[in-house]
Amino acid sequence: MMNLVFAVVIVLLGASALMAVFRVVTGPTILDRMVASEVFLVTVMCGLLVEMAYERDTYALSLVLCLALLGFVGSVSVARFVSRRPE
Repeated sequence: MMNLVFAVVIVLLGASALMAVFRVVTGPTILDRMVASEVFLVTVMCGLLVEMAYERDTYALSLVLCLALLGFVGSVSVARFVSRRPE
């Protein structure tokens, strides 16, 4: 039963990642692309966390923390870039 639950979760996370990549490619503005890349990053992090829960091991926890830091720094840098851009 738990294998089925994890399989469904992985399929849903994969669909979310595909939709986020589509939005990154077709986003009309830089802010749309940034939000989509954040969604993709969070989806990857959730996938890693689901795999860690399935395996009952914390081997990728440092990778998840590094991805979270990367997402935060990326969001802040894009926000600073957009706020200084003339209209």
